Amino acid sequence: MTQSDETSASNVVYDIEEKPPLGEAIPLAFQHVLAMVLGNIAVPLIMASAIGLATGETTFLVQMALIVAGVASVIQAYPAGPVGAKLPIMMGTSFAFLGTLQLIADNAGLATIFGAALVGSLLQVFIGANYERFKPLFPPLVNGIVVMLIGLTLIPTGIDYAAGASSGPGAAGYASLMNLGVAALVFLVILALNQFFRGILRIASVFFGILLGYVVAVFLGMVDFAPVAQASWFAVPIPLKFGIAFDPGAIIAISAVYVIVAMETIGNISAIVSETGRNASNSQIRGGLLGDGVMSGIAAIFGAFPNTSFAQNVGLISFTGVASRFIVGIGGVILLVGGFIPKVGAIITTVPDPVLGGGTLILFAQIFTSGLNIIHREVSLTQRNTTIIAAAASLGLGVTFRPELVQNLPQVVQPLMGSGVVMGGFTALILNVLLPQSNPVDNSPETDVAATEVDD
Repeated sequence: MTQSDETSASNVVYDIEEKPPLGEAIPLAFQHVLAMVLGNIAVPLIMASAIGLATGETTFLVQMALIVAGVASVIQAYPAGPVGAKLPIMMGTSFAFLGTLQLIADNAGLATIFGAALVGSLLQVFIGANYERFKPLFPPLVNGIVVMLIGLTLIPTGIDYAAGASSGPGAAGYASLMNLGVAALVFLVILALNQFFRGILRIASVFFGILLGYVVAVFLGMVDFAPVAQASWFAVPIPLKFGIAFDPGAIIAISAVYVIVAMETIGNISAIVSETGRNASNSQIRGGLLGDGVMSGIAAIFGAFPNTSFAQNVGLISFTGVASRFIVGIGGVILLVGGFIPKVGAIITTVPDPVLGGGTLILFAQIFTSGLNIIHREVSLTQRNTTIIAAAASLGLGVTFRPELVQNLPQVVQPLMGSGVVMGGFTALILNVLLPQSNPVDNSPETDVAATEVDD
């Protein structure tokens, strides 16, 4: 396996530029798709339900979510000019925007959402194009904290999936013995394959664990094939199907979320490259941010919500050691096929929640360890830095586990302050700017290893 001079010890099985045989690459690509597909379509399903869209319009939103995520993933792996990181980044509809999207939908509707998403995407494009100017705001300390918070705040979602209801504890059948049993089976099979086997069984352990769980779920009567029968055979993207409108308040609200999404993307890119023992280069981060921004703007035109890099797929890379962008490119093609041929996409979406929960729970925790690895490798744990980590974690996890904390804030800021990643990320960013770079107790200099980031 070829590694550059910047490479240190890593557990990579397939490096970024390596191409596994198709017999291995295809199940590894499906593994990536299975890890993110329900998260990708959850936002359009939630928004369609909240707005009261007809079945055909809901289906269209889901199809566009799959198509845009597929194109965006391919572009991140195989850039179009400066757009794309040339890294194994799976893209999908961002949950970070959900609260803000719902607020705008209640007051103005889908056309205003897509208008705000289109204009707001220009901010992320601007940050990406001028990344060197913004780079001091996003040192490894801030990036590592954001990645750790992404993982920690996703764990409750993984638990809900494992319990059989992504909507939460109030759902019927939540934490039934059948649901927990299937989730536990998937979880244990994945762990066993990953730790006690070699070759394809280890690196595709999540795929085989979910496949086994799916087969068991079919025999237990947990799989509903009705969506497959109802889905059409072919779908065509229609630009501006829901119209477009521009509202200054909506644009400002969504633009603020784009800043946080930029922080997530920088953190995810740092985590992916860190798994190979390297430091992310300016061109990789610049291209990744441009990929996020450009594809989110295109998404708004074609009736999809803003896209971003999916953290669970970062966890998958860390867990399996497979960092090949060739595999993510195939995953993007699978999403495209699912979008243009709805019956294929419908089959993927029939995977029950407990099966996905058993497969993704460990991946969410693995995201936390990726962030921890960034901190360990690139940040000196001075009193200043540990204070920033503590403050960001306490506020970020505080609003995650006690969302009632923000219920008396103005409604326009609740979606922002109520997000653990947003709250913790902004806390880390602001404190990193305000706190002195030298420790007043021991007068030791700050030694963040931001300077080790590879320049172009």
